[in-house]
Amino acid sequence: MARIKTISHADASGRLLEIYDELVRKRGKLAEIHQIQSLRPESIVKHMELYMEIMFSKSELSRSEREMMAVAVSVANGCAYCREHHLQAYRFYEKDNSKVFSVINWPLNNVLSDREASLCHFARSLTLDPQSHESNDYTAALKTVGLSDAGILDAVLVIAYFNFVNRIVLSLGLEFTPEEATGYKY
Repeated sequence: MARIKTISHADASGRLLEIYDELVRKRGKLAEIHQIQSLRPESIVKHMELYMEIMFSKSELSRSEREMMAVAVSVANGCAYCREHHLQAYRFYEKDNSKVFSVINWPLNNVLSDREASLCHFARSLTLDPQSHESNDYTAALKTVGLSDAGILDAVLVIAYFNFVNRIVLSLGLEFTPEEATGYKY
């Protein structure tokens, strides 16, 4: 149960209803993370623009790698809502269940590639110990596994985005339900 007032799709009108209807059309359904922002409808639009840019734009990071990092960040933060949402997406892109199991059951095992493991370690470190990144160059490990500067920026954007969303979810009391994670268009 959300800790603040939200406006459901059934009760929405005006601009909020337009936004909700567009999300349902494009994404297949309306997520609770969007409804929690219903008191600020344009924040939903900006949120989705940021999400689409970070998670779906052209990048040397695959969709699977981006979803893997989303799960790694959400696991580190203890955010069940985002972990489960993005676990479904990660499973959609990554067919190797042993890799999926490794990411959700830290510490990692040796089924991930060096690149995948480096991205997960970087995501966890930046999430749990961000201040250490100021004085240490953790990007070197990502360069070692072949990421360019643009790829590293993309990884940081994914990690920062999910830390942002995890904090919205955790602070405003969104709870995961199994039906919440199904029915989306990938």
